[in-house]
Amino acid sequence: MGILVAALVLAGCGSHASVSSPPSAPRQGPAAAKAPAGPSAASLGINLAGLSDWSTEIPFVDVFRLSREWISQREGAGWGQGPKLQLDEHGWVRRLEPGTWAETPLNTIEGGHYPSGTYTVLYDGKGELAFTNAQVKSATPGKMLVDVDSRRGGFFLQIRRTDPADHVRNVRVYLPGHGPASAPGGFNPSLLARWRGVSTVRFMDWMATNNSKQERWADRPKPTDANWATKGAPVEVMVDLANRLGTDPWFTLPHRVDDDYVRRFAQVVKERLDPKRKVYVEYSNELWNSMFEQSRYAGEQGTKLKLGEKPWEAGWRYTAQRSVEIFRIWESVFGGRSRLVRLLPGFAANDWVSNEIVSWKDAAKHADALAIAPYIPFNIGPDSKPPVSEVAGWNLDRLFQELRDKALPESVGFIQKHAAVAKKHNLRLIAYEGGQHLVGVAGGENNDQMTSLFLRANADPRMGALHDDYFRAWVQSGGAEFAYFSSVGGWSKWGSWGVLQYVDEDPAKSPKWQALKRFAASRGQKLGQ
Repeated sequence: MGILVAALVLAGCGSHASVSSPPSAPRQGPAAAKAPAGPSAASLGINLAGLSDWSTEIPFVDVFRLSREWISQREGAGWGQGPKLQLDEHGWVRRLEPGTWAETPLNTIEGGHYPSGTYTVLYDGKGELAFTNAQVKSATPGKMLVDVDSRRGGFFLQIRRTDPADHVRNVRVYLPGHGPASAPGGFNPSLLARWRGVSTVRFMDWMATNNSKQERWADRPKPTDANWATKGAPVEVMVDLANRLGTDPWFTLPHRVDDDYVRRFAQVVKERLDPKRKVYVEYSNELWNSMFEQSRYAGEQGTKLKLGEKPWEAGWRYTAQRSVEIFRIWESVFGGRSRLVRLLPGFAANDWVSNEIVSWKDAAKHADALAIAPYIPFNIGPDSKPPVSEVAGWNLDRLFQELRDKALPESVGFIQKHAAVAKKHNLRLIAYEGGQHLVGVAGGENNDQMTSLFLRANADPRMGALHDDYFRAWVQSGGAEFAYFSSVGGWSKWGSWGVLQYVDEDPAKSPKWQALKRFAASRGQKLGQ
């Protein structure tokens, strides 16, 4: 998935017009040579929400890490109409033309849901910084104190002047009460407290995996980058977080990366990760899903290799083939597979597609798990059944009746069918994403009445009870790791994916959080330690 998800009907549980099963029976793969997968205890993992200036999770005490690319401005010109900026290799502005400046927004979170107070701003180099929607209390070379009132929304940091011989760089904007040494690793203490206890952390959105342009190791996000929202979080930072949480990291490698990138990424993980931790390895995200560029790429590569006549069929096979190539590189770096959980992707709404992927060239023999996204599906558009015009008029009682009678059983059906596929191929069944999936699609997202209904449903105690039964069905079907989607994120017409909406929300009042906590406790995990 991703943060902007207008077409989430395709994200693991919805229909896909070009992926319907042909009339022939599913391909029967040869018997796996490895030992049977056997039963695996279910556990709770989490997908961390993506990194952006509107992130309501605020994962770092230095909020500049979540800034956008610099916006070039010119006096008297329209917004963003300044000249192309000259940036150094880390993304810092080298020089400014007369009458121009560069700026970027920070904490663009409405409703006062981020800390107000005095922010400490540090920087290297010579120049002049300014702020909008914030008040500068004091300024000395390399340091500023800025008062921010979160009730006014976000604020902007501007570089008004920079010395080309010693340009402004290494800008840090610390939350009130924090500084360079206040939080080990730079992680917001609330992030660590909230997710300590999960068994895995899936970094798909932190890695900006969907539609990634990365190809070579030089393209990777680096700790020295001006921000981590543009290309994603550095591998060093993700491994550090996994170590501090005491959890297994789950990496979704960008679809275009070459073997050298994979090898070097794996080497960093091996060198830095706690040797007691396992590593979940996955090739990109939802390569079967045509809403993503990686799906088109897989189809093109599979077609070039003559893996299938149809681009989607060639894409499924390329997914399996490239996944196995990546697994082998990780096995070489780690000296075996004992610390690896090698994941082949499935399409929850279509077990035939999943079977095609794991069967191709005995891919299942080189993997440990089949990963699906068995959401509780409720994707409503003008032509869906029921349509937007009907659902918009429902009350919560009618909505939860529909979820209980139809949506939840449909999700359980996805799980049970894939449990059979996994068993046939001696694989564990894992959920790479999952949860409620109430969202308007194909224009349905623009119906305010239906959006209001969905938002109220996500805050209703019955949503927690629905999740209780959902997780129970997962366990009863033999499911293993379940990486819920997603951690903390604001709810809108694009979906209500966050377990919590805001970092300052009371978890005791969140039905979804309480359901996750109950599920975790039932698996011997103490969530939010």
